[in-house]
Amino acid sequence: MDRFQTGSATATLAERTSGSSDHDEIEPVPPARNPFSTPVGYNSPYGFGSARGSSTGFQQAQPPTYFHSRRIKKGELERPWLGKKDPKEKWVTIIPLIGIFVGLALSGFLIYEGLQGVTNHVYCPVLDEDFSGADLNSKVWTREVEVGGYGNGQFEETTNTNENSYVKDGMLYIKPTLQDESLINNNNVLNLLQDGSCTATDWYACVAVTNTTNGTIINPVKSARLNTKVGASIKYGRVEVVAQLPAGDWMWPAIWMLPVNNTYGDWPASGEIDIMEARGNNYTYPQGGNNIVSSTLHWGPDADNDAWWQNNVKREALHTTYSSGFHTFGLEWSEKYIFSYIDTRLLQVLYTNFNKPFWQKGKFPVSDTNGTRLVDPWSQTGHDSTPFDQDFYLILNVAVGSTNGWFDDGVASKPWVDASPSAKHDFWNARNQWYPTWQKSGEMIIKSVKMWQQKGYNGCTG
Repeated sequence: MDRFQTGSATATLAERTSGSSDHDEIEPVPPARNPFSTPVGYNSPYGFGSARGSSTGFQQAQPPTYFHSRRIKKGELERPWLGKKDPKEKWVTIIPLIGIFVGLALSGFLIYEGLQGVTNHVYCPVLDEDFSGADLNSKVWTREVEVGGYGNGQFEETTNTNENSYVKDGMLYIKPTLQDESLINNNNVLNLLQDGSCTATDWYACVAVTNTTNGTIINPVKSARLNTKVGASIKYGRVEVVAQLPAGDWMWPAIWMLPVNNTYGDWPASGEIDIMEARGNNYTYPQGGNNIVSSTLHWGPDADNDAWWQNNVKREALHTTYSSGFHTFGLEWSEKYIFSYIDTRLLQVLYTNFNKPFWQKGKFPVSDTNGTRLVDPWSQTGHDSTPFDQDFYLILNVAVGSTNGWFDDGVASKPWVDASPSAKHDFWNARNQWYPTWQKSGEMIIKSVKMWQQKGYNGCTG
């Protein structure tokens, strides 16, 4: 057996070779050093930190290595800036401070100028309607009764009955309903002139006919249209209507204004102010349903040259629809401008400056399609606001359908074509599709109506 002295590096050669050759042992060659192993001197088995030469040697711990600070001692670092100061250094602070001061002063001036530029007119109240009575105040409101389509080919008959307009719980409801089937399924004549109820001046707007042979029918639905022509009008001022719009396919709710007198000629020469128009279809309707409202001004020398497209702006509801709650639809109107808004004057929809004559804005052709020369109907006033410089009254209504393009043909399974002579009949035949959409919220609900006259006009002295 080999003999080793504890703690010795290795056995002597004689001791290793003594005894029987059967027990001779050859000292193993140390393994090649791994170049990626711990460097020599850091407790490597082949370095200085090992118990050299013994596989059983006790490896003594290396003494701890201390971090030697290289920190510069106090007083050794030169501080030239503590010596004599450069007199120019102060501008490094002064110049930015001057810039900040000038910026704040300029911002304050701009804000002041902006506030000074905001016009706050003085007004006189003209109408403050909260519908607290049992019915509409007939001294203010007029229910229009017609079947002529109001120039748009609308499908409704407007009535003066409580079926289509009524006051309930301090609010006004305008609710479209289906026409009596007996008036449509059989040959009939609806003549509003017989009982004197028709409010139109043209006879054809007072008479409707069902002819089962050619497919013409009496208006397939009934609704209401109310105005303040007799009781409340303004020339410059403000209007605010708090309302919830209806939900129902092919409804056309509107809050708008027309001139008391057609001072400059027939529509649209005397102007029209649309505070709010919408469609009752849901938000998926491509043209915009009850999630979008629009404001428009109509003006032009004749109906074929209506420049409404120059003053038409849409406003989409944010994560909701205008039929899911009440909103304030407002208008502010003066000699210098006109704008509509929703809920607050800061959320403007349409804004138009009266900064040059409307004839110049329109850039109308020299003549109409028949070759008749077009004449400026507003030149005699010398006002840039003409034709919007006269008394206008308010209208609230819910129309249904039309043949004027308000609902595009071929969109969202529209059940009629505008140019078809049987458009109303086609609409009626599709009632099983659209009438169910009216059941839940198929009415416009008006909570309040307010109108103010601007000081200096119509006797308003503030």
